[in-house]
Amino acid sequence: MTRAAYTSLLSLLLLPACEQAREDRLAGSIQIVGDSIPQPLDGKSGDPVRGQQVFVSREDGHCVLCHQVGSLDAEFQGNVGPALTGIGARLTAGQIRYRIVDAQGIWPDTVMPSYYRTGDLRQVGNEYSGKPALGAQQIEDIVAFLETQTN
Repeated sequence: MTRAAYTSLLSLLLLPACEQAREDRLAGSIQIVGDSIPQPLDGKSGDPVRGQQVFVSREDGHCVLCHQVGSLDAEFQGNVGPALTGIGARLTAGQIRYRIVDAQGIWPDTVMPSYYRTGDLRQVGNEYSGKPALGAQQIEDIVAFLETQTN
């Protein structure tokens, strides 16, 4: 067997194990497919109005601290993360969902929190240990809000 064939075979065998390991760190039973979580968390659909509230709320997601959305009327919008104007035209709901659920699973060095991850985290206070930063409904609401951002 050539080295390239061996490497390809090994990666095919390890991929399901790696995906399972990523899924085990999350708050619920979630299936990751490629760069997407195609199914809504807990089968819940989101509400874009509530999603916008979570997006800007200092007590909840506070996404606006790092991200900009052109249509959003907010006093301050950050520039640490990428602008999310038009994100609904660039990514599917499943891709948006995965980025909110476990950004660090996609980009290990990102400063964006993994909002639905409960395992393999650093510097988590005892009262938050084993709990996701956002609930399934809050994440689905943010996904619904970001899906509406198509321009």
